[in-house]
Amino acid sequence: MSKDGIFSLLLTPFNEDRTIDYKAYEEYCDWQVQQGVGHLFASCGSSEMAQLNEEERLSLARLAVKHKGGTTVVATGNLEPSWDAQVEEVKRMSDTGVDGLVLVTKGYGNDEERFYSYITDLLKHTNLPVFLYEYPGYPNNKISGRVYGRLVKTGRIYGIKDTTCTIEGIKDKIDNKGDSVIHQANMSYLFESFKLGARGVMATPTTCGGAFFVRFWDAFNSGDMKLAEQRYHEIILLDNAMEGGFCATAKQLCNLQGAKMNWFTRGNHDLSAQKLNQLKAFHNWCVSNELMK
Repeated sequence: MSKDGIFSLLLTPFNEDRTIDYKAYEEYCDWQVQQGVGHLFASCGSSEMAQLNEEERLSLARLAVKHKGGTTVVATGNLEPSWDAQVEEVKRMSDTGVDGLVLVTKGYGNDEERFYSYITDLLKHTNLPVFLYEYPGYPNNKISGRVYGRLVKTGRIYGIKDTTCTIEGIKDKIDNKGDSVIHQANMSYLFESFKLGARGVMATPTTCGGAFFVRFWDAFNSGDMKLAEQRYHEIILLDNAMEGGFCATAKQLCNLQGAKMNWFTRGNHDLSAQKLNQLKAFHNWCVSNELMK
């Protein structure tokens, strides 16, 4: 599979009783493919993976594979608490048919030797391409460019979802990336990071606006920096519209675009009438400017 490009993070639709709405999820996967992105990221932070059990995560990964069309699918594979359970999870997720595996840093970011051995030991249990993810759900999630570069030299690491949210942290990884790809999660530095050498996106606004990123990607790669900056500004507007209740806000924006789902989450989100009206106004503006349907 290719290492770069737009990885759309997949939401998890829920019924009112907070069971997974699998029918809505399958239709949502089809809708994501239609956005024109190159990859789908099942079982991620935006999927509320910390609130899903292992069987649910595996089921969602299998369905994403079933509906991937011409895209590729990656999924997180090391969330279970114990080492033995993580090894089994890596094996089981690898067997779902996903094209690549994502490994979270699991709280070892402040101990480079421990983190290096942890990842290299997990790599022994899958033959799939692997991406790393500085998942904020665990403390000490951020790693240095130095240890990242060491892992890239194993030949097994395709890229990383960077969540340092600082240009210094992003550049540190870019300087050590070798032939891997640095994927951006922070929209404040998206354009700047691309100019520095980042070549991928794994970001929350892709959950409901993959086409925004495809337009940015195409403009940037064409060399039209004026248009790329305009597309970047549109992404910032989308990112701001989603604030105050993600991932419920993203689900509502999907719903407004025809990817029908409830905005329910397994968290404490509760979209007010005011927020719902704001999202409707933003969607109407996007439609009038041919940014959404």
